[in-house]
Amino acid sequence: MVPRYSRPAMTAIWSPTNRYRIWFEIEALACEAMAEYGDVRKEAAAIIRERGDAAMAAFSDADLARIDEIEAETRHDVIAFLTWLAEKIGPESRFVHLGMTSSDVLDTCLSVQLVQASDLLLQDLDAVLKSLRDQAFKHKDTVMIGRSHGIHAEPTSFGLKIAGHYAEFKRNRERLLAARREIAVCAISGAVGTYAHVDPRVESYVADKLGLYAEDVSTQVIPRDRHAAFFCALAVIASGIERLATEVRHLQRSEVREAEEFFHPGQKGSSAMPHKRNPVLSENLTGLARLIRSHVIPALENVALWHERDISHSSVERNIGPDATIGLDFALMRLAGMMEKLVVYPDRMVANLESLGGVVHSGEVLLALARAGISREDAYRIVQRNAMATWTKLGEPDGRTFRENLEQDPEVVGKIDAKILDDAMDSARHLSAVNAVYDKVFGRHDA
Repeated sequence: MVPRYSRPAMTAIWSPTNRYRIWFEIEALACEAMAEYGDVRKEAAAIIRERGDAAMAAFSDADLARIDEIEAETRHDVIAFLTWLAEKIGPESRFVHLGMTSSDVLDTCLSVQLVQASDLLLQDLDAVLKSLRDQAFKHKDTVMIGRSHGIHAEPTSFGLKIAGHYAEFKRNRERLLAARREIAVCAISGAVGTYAHVDPRVESYVADKLGLYAEDVSTQVIPRDRHAAFFCALAVIASGIERLATEVRHLQRSEVREAEEFFHPGQKGSSAMPHKRNPVLSENLTGLARLIRSHVIPALENVALWHERDISHSSVERNIGPDATIGLDFALMRLAGMMEKLVVYPDRMVANLESLGGVVHSGEVLLALARAGISREDAYRIVQRNAMATWTKLGEPDGRTFRENLEQDPEVVGKIDAKILDDAMDSARHLSAVNAVYDKVFGRHDA
């Protein structure tokens, strides 16, 4: 991911330095386990740990260059690292990587990195959830028009709208936790996964020390259905980001103007039109969501590897691992900040709600007529006729409001009185059950 859309903590997870530190930790833990179970002298394991820790603590650009130099000759990244490590450790390095294969290191390292990335993303989701919760409670009673097909439907509240997004991101957090659990696996099973040259207890030891658990069956690689599920979870989260970003973009449209992104002092919206206040953050989030979702298909196609292993997945994961997690990390924190500072215009929301002469209350009037004894079919016909009469005459000198049309309709006169119409056209009545929704989303005590 380009630096513009990257944050340092997530980027560091995918740095060569972090990768090599994890590789060494896997190798050192394996040596310690082998010493525990009799395959390696304990003194040798202690030297490997001591000298390796010192080398990793002093790891520098010169070490990166040395590993690259070795890899240019060996054409093998793990062997290049092991050769560099042997230069630092000395004769005891012969016990490093004993009975192991490259995938034991590579796949277990990737698991560690994805777990590290998940933990940062979970923090990001918590920030998003807090910003949404705050807005949901702040605007619990902020009445606005709800829309279906982009057309005015019935009154709702801005808080209820945001509560729906909160509930979605709460589900997304659960999805990420499940994906984190599924990817937190270790494989130290040797060539083609038979444990022929490495004791299974070594795998269990390394897994425990790294906060992972041992893969059930590693065919030399950790099965890629786990990784596919992980990237699918990231994609679903990205879709939730885009859904909320699209809502903000629509609400900020000039003819709607019910909410908008915070416009910073000194910010410029257009090089040609000084008046512009564009929804640049939500548009940016929409684009990032598309990019994050694009990693799903390669991850799914990585599942079908040849026999016990091939490396067709490797080049894919070296790209999508960093890009998807770095991009999502940036997007979630941008979303949290955007929603925290979102500017809301309640008066504009009321004005838009009332702009169609009251036809948005047609559903309540339909119910009132049905309760008054008129068949639903006739009630629908009556209400629609008066709504259309209001709609088509909006803004014209002879135009009447929906209520005025109803009060002059012979089929309505005498059926429902003014009090019933007052109740039917009271927008606040549409929010009478909002507390029940808040109880479900936030919990009865919080709501």
